[in-house]
Amino acid sequence: MKILFLQDDFPPQSFGGAGISTYDLAHGMKKAGHEIFVVTTCRKESDAGELDYQGLKVFRIVNNYSGRWRAYLSLYNRKSNYQLEELLKKIKPDVVHANNIHFYLSYHSLKVSKRYAKVVVITLRDAMAFSFGKLQTIKYLEDFNCRITWLDSLKQARKRWNPFRNFFIKRYLGYTDKIFAVSNALVGALEQNGIKNAKAIHTGIDVDLWHTNEDEIDRFKEQFNLKDKKVILFGGRLSGAKGGTKALEAMLEIVKYIPDAVLLVVGKVDEYAHEMKIVANKLGIGDKLVFTGWTDREQTKHALASSDIVLVPSICFDAFPRTVLEAMASGKPVIGTRYGGASEIIVDGVTGYIVNPLSSKEIANKTLILLKDSKKAEEFGQAGYERIKNNFNLENMVREYIAAYETLLKKKE
Repeated sequence: MKILFLQDDFPPQSFGGAGISTYDLAHGMKKAGHEIFVVTTCRKESDAGELDYQGLKVFRIVNNYSGRWRAYLSLYNRKSNYQLEELLKKIKPDVVHANNIHFYLSYHSLKVSKRYAKVVVITLRDAMAFSFGKLQTIKYLEDFNCRITWLDSLKQARKRWNPFRNFFIKRYLGYTDKIFAVSNALVGALEQNGIKNAKAIHTGIDVDLWHTNEDEIDRFKEQFNLKDKKVILFGGRLSGAKGGTKALEAMLEIVKYIPDAVLLVVGKVDEYAHEMKIVANKLGIGDKLVFTGWTDREQTKHALASSDIVLVPSICFDAFPRTVLEAMASGKPVIGTRYGGASEIIVDGVTGYIVNPLSSKEIANKTLILLKDSKKAEEFGQAGYERIKNNFNLENMVREYIAAYETLLKKKE
């Protein structure tokens, strides 16, 4: 099959979760013998054009605009869609598989793709198809009600509100032959917002990529002064919605019982990272934070391997947190959020714990259980590794998508 992937940001320009997941899927499809193309975007004219990235044919379309126009240009971006159409005419793919297109490529790319591909599908990886930002309404946090009203949308977008945004997204999704979602939780949230018949295919990863050796771990620990410390890792795109403040509040309790515990913050040192430093200093635990700055995939692997526990306390709908997959593939116990799809990966009390991230006390208590009982932590980590290896591996995901493509193509014959 000739398969073309659409993804706003893609390696090596960007190593965000959606881009990495799309790369893994595309690479897995290539290994399975299919002809693969990727259309992505870049911000500078000098970066635009065709390149070969680790055996994948990648086409970069230059596109950049102020985020204030996202509610409109994420629906229809004329500049991106014109260039995409030219590529589709040339490639003539059997399948177009869209991923995150809700910023630069725009949802209109689904309509354009329908003209030239036999089958068009999309994988939704977050709540953006119905929510302008992170889904963290009070009714969701209290009752798991994902339904977004026009008033919720107005509160999220404020001056950038487009009252027709969700209507047009549903219209554009109608051009797909199938909608996939990365978790059952996301399927349910989509249904609550009128997006029906989505199918869950869980993200899978290559567990072999997360193996490391003692020398690499020692070097990383020495670089960040982590030797003889109990290391709790908190990482990803740092934000309050990801539970950063609650992680700090939990640390205040943890260090009372385990003074050598540190919070290893893995991610770009941006405005929110500085806010974390200020809060930590006010709490009197500023010396318990270690910031790595931005890390590539290899450095992230070393950070995970150097940790004792991984904390993913998102206070928002986190559809299927990749950090959980990577941590468990690294053999680490994970304390994850009850919001979103983390509970589909973590087996509570077996591979880690599912907590209410609004309760810093609960986060602290579960963390302390594992820090005080290294045998239990090791057992959880091994069980987590086996779970990822057997249930959330890349090969399974690739097979599921290929089977779906083939079924859809047969219907077109």
